[in-house]
Amino acid sequence: MSLQFAILTALTERASTGIELTRRFDRAFGYFWPATHQQIYRELDKLKTSGLAEASTPDRPERGQPKRFSITPAGRRALGEWLGGIDDPAPERMAIAVRVRAAAALGETGSVRGVIAHHLAAHEAMLANYREIDARDFAAPVADADVLRHLVLKAGLRTEQAWVDWCREALDVLDRLTSSADRT
Repeated sequence: MSLQFAILTALTERASTGIELTRRFDRAFGYFWPATHQQIYRELDKLKTSGLAEASTPDRPERGQPKRFSITPAGRRALGEWLGGIDDPAPERMAIAVRVRAAAALGETGSVRGVIAHHLAAHEAMLANYREIDARDFAAPVADADVLRHLVLKAGLRTEQAWVDWCREALDVLDRLTSSADRT
């Protein structure tokens, strides 16, 4: 997977200027495929050069007026070919898991508590954000056209809930270990 296909998907949904596209990544796409504004603009240039996207300006362009990017027929074909491809789930790198293992190896379980608490707060905030999006954009019943978009959001909701649950469990375990060590 690459940023190319995330942008082609966004352009298939609707043509956008570069700034509109970066805002859409900040508000939606970036939750599951993060990219900096610089990366998005660089990829838009590549898509335009390769003929997968085109940029248009109004009939009477004014200085500084942004270009509107849209997907080309070649871009739709490329996206369709990619869509049917199979790729294995990418292994996730989890620094927090390595820190917990290091804490166990060093016998310093208390030192990782702050890291886990920080992760818990971050995942709780993201979960709350996803819940707001769910309530705002996917009030029951979900329209057929939005079912797959909602499915993507549900994956985010479940992932964040799993992290919240894990962090809480980890903090409980650390509390038990600390309490047990204090009694000895």
